[in-house]
Amino acid sequence: MPRRRLDPKLLLASLGIAAGLVLVIAGAQASATGREQQRLPDEIESIDPIRGATQAPRQTRVFVDLIIGYQAVLVVDGVELPTVSLDAVNDVAASTLPPLDGDQDEPLPPGAVFEPGNVTLTFVPRPGNVIEQFDTGPHTATVIFWRTEETRVQARAFSWDFYVV
Repeated sequence: MPRRRLDPKLLLASLGIAAGLVLVIAGAQASATGREQQRLPDEIESIDPIRGATQAPRQTRVFVDLIIGYQAVLVVDGVELPTVSLDAVNDVAASTLPPLDGDQDEPLPPGAVFEPGNVTLTFVPRPGNVIEQFDTGPHTATVIFWRTEETRVQARAFSWDFYVV
């Protein structure tokens, strides 16, 4: 039985498909997303705005979600924000009379709100707060965090930048 000749066009197309498949697989394995891309320490589950965000609005919230067993303070553009524990706010609210129908609850005190149950730290710029709104341009947020059973002396810090439009 005579041997068939290889078709050069078919061989070239097969090699091109194989090379493309290898590149797609290699790219998928090398890509970094989520926590890897953000390079977050193990103690931090998520941040907002994300590291390197380029389209943050002027009233964007700065948010840090820590793992259980940590506490933290937030520094924005070099200003350490006062930290208000949501538990302390709730205790004060529970000790006062409830608002009458139509009355609004008192707003949170200025600063960053720490929710011990969720281990989150949230800062929202608003009138009367330490920062009322973010100016257009680059900003830096830093979270200083430490284990609850330790003191701030053993704290670590994580910083990230974002850009407000």
